[in-house]
Amino acid sequence: MSSKKVSSRLRTIIKAIGFGCLVPAIAIYIIVARPNFQFANGVAHTIFPVFHAIGDAISWPFRAGGKIVKRIHRVSVLEEENEELRAKLAVALAKNTDCDVAILENKKLIRELGVARNTDYETVIADVMYDNSAAHHETFMINRGAADGVEPGMVVISFDNKMVGTIIDSGMHFARVRSLIDSSTNIAVRIAGSEVHGFLRGDGSSVPTVGFFSDHGFKGAKGIKLLTSNISGVLPPEIYVGEMKNESEVDVALPWNVSRVIVLKFTGENGDYQ
Repeated sequence: MSSKKVSSRLRTIIKAIGFGCLVPAIAIYIIVARPNFQFANGVAHTIFPVFHAIGDAISWPFRAGGKIVKRIHRVSVLEEENEELRAKLAVALAKNTDCDVAILENKKLIRELGVARNTDYETVIADVMYDNSAAHHETFMINRGAADGVEPGMVVISFDNKMVGTIIDSGMHFARVRSLIDSSTNIAVRIAGSEVHGFLRGDGSSVPTVGFFSDHGFKGAKGIKLLTSNISGVLPPEIYVGEMKNESEVDVALPWNVSRVIVLKFTGENGDYQ
């Protein structure tokens, strides 16, 4: 491109800019020096739309950029919320998986123990109020009593079907439970899957002991599971008591590890359920 063409185009641009500046200057002069409202109104209707269009053209990149920034921010917020929802979903799925695993393990345990779930007797759900720990005594209170049909001799189990203790006293709206580790505990038990019977005795420690009388040659071992025995008609049969840790000690449900329990309405009379 020749220098003459460049200079010609440059002069054209300069003239256009000068004319653009001159028109508003003349309009302002006429409005100020020789006020003519009809002329001013006409000029306003002509010039202002032009200026508005020019302003829109000049500010368009900034407005477009602002919209882009807002959209980017919105996408960022949505991504953060999406990640948070994914994390909550993962936690919920994990909890659901844990529940499914617990249910399967419970069913497996019931099959291994040969326990027949009896649904003919009534139950009462109770909250643990507080425990009463003393020398060689481990009892605790629940918030259900005689008004709810809870009476001495009834069995208390945890929500995973493990025996916790027996009711030894009840008021109208509370009852006292003797746990399996209490020194006064002495209940009949049976080896799961066999006819070997014995007695579980508490001594105030966290681990009660068991002795077998129906087979004096039998020796306990780690992993053996114990169920309640109905040989004396005092307890309902086939309730899971615990698992042996060695030849004599048994791992049982501890009173301070339960917050809600189930009371089985068992009278202890002739081994019948209420």
